Amino acid sequence: MGSGFVCGRLIAALGALGLVLATTPSSRAQSPAQPPVILTLSGEETPETVSRMVEALSREGRQVEIRIGGVPAAAKPTPTAAKPAPQPKADASASAAIPASTAQVEAFVDHLVEGFDYGAASVPRIGDLAQDWERAWQDRRNGRDGLSAGLRMGLILLLALAAAGVFRIASAGFFASRMRPKGPEFTPRLIASSWGLLQDLATIVLALLVARMARNAWLPEPDIVAATLTTTANGAAIGAVYVAVGRFLLSPGAPGRRIMPLPRAERHFGLLLFYSAVTPAIIVALLLAGRIGSGPQPLAGLLMVTGLVALLFKLWWFHDMRRDLAALILKGSPEPGPWRRLIALSAPWFYMGTALALWAVGRAAAMMSDGGRWAEAAALTQTAIVITPILAVGIGSWLDCRAARRAVAEGATPLSQATGAALRAAAVGILWAAGFFVLARLWAGLLVGMSTTQFTGVSRQAAGVAIFAFVGWVALVFLRVFFDACAPKPRASGPVEEEDGHGDSVPSRLATVLPVLRGVVLGAVLGLTILIVLSRMGVDIGPLLAGFGILGLALSFGSQALVRDIVSGVFFMLEDAFRVGEYVDTGRLKGTVEKISLRSMQLRHQSGQIHTIPFGQIQQLTNASRDWATIKFNVRLDHSADIEQARKTIKKVGLALLEDPEFGPHFIAQLKMQGVADITDSAVVIRLKFTAKPAQASTLQREALKRVYRALNEARVPFASNLVTVRGGEGGSTSGAAAIAAVPPPSPLAPAG
Repeated sequence: MGSGFVCGRLIAALGALGLVLATTPSSRAQSPAQPPVILTLSGEETPETVSRMVEALSREGRQVEIRIGGVPAAAKPTPTAAKPAPQPKADASASAAIPASTAQVEAFVDHLVEGFDYGAASVPRIGDLAQDWERAWQDRRNGRDGLSAGLRMGLILLLALAAAGVFRIASAGFFASRMRPKGPEFTPRLIASSWGLLQDLATIVLALLVARMARNAWLPEPDIVAATLTTTANGAAIGAVYVAVGRFLLSPGAPGRRIMPLPRAERHFGLLLFYSAVTPAIIVALLLAGRIGSGPQPLAGLLMVTGLVALLFKLWWFHDMRRDLAALILKGSPEPGPWRRLIALSAPWFYMGTALALWAVGRAAAMMSDGGRWAEAAALTQTAIVITPILAVGIGSWLDCRAARRAVAEGATPLSQATGAALRAAAVGILWAAGFFVLARLWAGLLVGMSTTQFTGVSRQAAGVAIFAFVGWVALVFLRVFFDACAPKPRASGPVEEEDGHGDSVPSRLATVLPVLRGVVLGAVLGLTILIVLSRMGVDIGPLLAGFGILGLALSFGSQALVRDIVSGVFFMLEDAFRVGEYVDTGRLKGTVEKISLRSMQLRHQSGQIHTIPFGQIQQLTNASRDWATIKFNVRLDHSADIEQARKTIKKVGLALLEDPEFGPHFIAQLKMQGVADITDSAVVIRLKFTAKPAQASTLQREALKRVYRALNEARVPFASNLVTVRGGEGGSTSGAAAIAAVPPPSPLAPAG
């Protein structure tokens, strides 16, 4: 669908992914040699309170030693191997009375509030990380002899950057020629941007390899120095990947190869550069804090602050780009439908809500025994909802470009257009279905408590329904595009100049019937798909079919006029009585056929009015646009005119019209004089005729009259005149005047003679 979704969503999602993943490795990086956490209880705490406190303290993988009144009790193992604290029977019965969904929501809200309170309370402990860092740095094993550890880290990073710079310079010529698009279409721009992405990724991989080899040589001991270097290099690589993806989609400084036509692309790429620098720094800080921290609170406080800052930045970014995102979604559609406009309007708010919800999941996960699964699901969800639209739009744009190139090379036929649209719909639909399946698989176990076996059974049943729905949708897309391609093109609205005629080409019979069949076929396919899907879902469709049959029978008896109109229209179509674009006369109304529906047709009069006539009211119909039309018209000549000279002159005019490149192709039989049609007191009436295509008959008649008039004047063939000449002898004038004067005026009482 132009051709992509917003880059900011991808960037923000990758940032959220990094932040969420930063919490997971931090717990895994905790040294197992650290002493257990001692939890002293007074003995009056409830089992729920004890369980939550133990889960909060042991989420780093450390053991918790419980003491009651200073006396050691059984050590609490890690939460991954722990069983939840036993609940009192009263609480168990109360929980059983609450629906499972409500209980899960309440538990999630409790964990969210506890996680937020715990993180807020841990913010003052962030300062302890400085002391922890000094202690860990003092225990380093690298850099004791020779060069200091900090100098070695700096040299390794400089060496990696130098290797990346040398590679960029050496490969600039190779990639520069391939990064120039060979055309404005999507495919050449995609190929050019892909070469740039390949160069960026190769640079990142080379820098990481050099840093890894140098670390193994200069920092061989696995201490805090080696961990800091590895974490910093990986964080820098994450930021570089953000920049590479932004360059691939937005192509800053080179709009000719931009594959995502996002408005204000340069501004969003600048925000990406800031984000790609800050986010890796946050990830590195979180990972190192998880490694060196003496307790969970400093890390929880740092995660609280950085997560909140990242959330506010993403919310501001999504709000700032809301108009750009809407313009990107509506791009390429001259008349977007209501659903597309709704998606364009709600997409930024959807991503803002998603970012807020996933942040809440991260806060609640910190207080859950299975918080790692929730954090992983949140990270993958953010990635899926960003990557899926980008891939869907990208694949759709690529298929559209291929279809356009094939249409230019081989010619676009209705079948090829429909096939291309169906393939595009199938490819994009499969990608969306895969994204929904991933999300369902991630959250089914967490939200519903569904096991893998249960999810497999449900997914099989859902797959059967989805396959039939998917096939029906692809069939609808194919038929809709096919009918639209075969249907006659709509005429321009507004008055049509009479000289332009009604067009040379009259749509074929199939093209005239297709608009009527379109609604019937699409409705039948949609209804059949709905019935099959309901049947696969276990719904008994027998009563539905019986109800529809009774409803159709009642309509047929109660709407006899409607049935008569439909049946009459069917026979008109079978007999090919008229087509769209033809001029017809129904006896009372006449005009050009503009639209044909199942029960009526619309006629456009020459004056602009539209007449809607039900088929059942048409008793007879005259078609003036079928095959050919013979036009006859009269010319009045003077009694002294040479008829033979007039015939030869008119014949020359007819031959000239046949040779005219503008009018000649529309003639079937040339203009000629039939002979003398009548002789009156003042004129000799001759009749002319020609046969032409019906659509251009009136235009040809006007042109023929114009040329005949000029040619007869040049040949000195006089036209008839209504002038009366009175001739007489000497004194004729006086006698005539006297005669007129002698006539008495009419009496007012005398009747008109």
